[in-house]
Amino acid sequence: MKALSTLLMALVLVAPLQANYNRNSAVPVQQVVYGDVESVREIQREELVEDRNRGWKVFGGALLGGVIGHQFGGGSGQDVATVLGALAGAGVADRRSPAYQTRQYRLIEMMILTEPGDRVMVVQDRDPGMLFSAGDKVRVVYLQGDQVRVDKAY
Repeated sequence: MKALSTLLMALVLVAPLQANYNRNSAVPVQQVVYGDVESVREIQREELVEDRNRGWKVFGGALLGGVIGHQFGGGSGQDVATVLGALAGAGVADRRSPAYQTRQYRLIEMMILTEPGDRVMVVQDRDPGMLFSAGDKVRVVYLQGDQVRVDKAY
């Protein structure tokens, strides 16, 4: 139970770090502020993701175990061997396939001094096509729903 509550807490803490926007979609902008990047730091976060194929893996293990078990015995003994093989195959597949997998996200944390004189810290996905460094001119785009994106001001 403690492991489950720890897992749920980790999901709640890391879930907001995911990008909540889609490509090729229009999103209303509330405000745009320009500023200079004071510092940039790369960080990594891990997220636990449920394995959606686990049921199929267990089914495949049961099927394979049943086929192997069917090779032994004869008559009702063969039926028992088939059932035991299917149960053993399902059990092995269940133990060997984890219920959750870890997905790593590369993020950047930027401290930005805006033109009005405010300092804001933004954590967003790292985009290899748009690398930031201290001194870069940027625009901070405030979107609906308390979302913020930063990109270079050209």
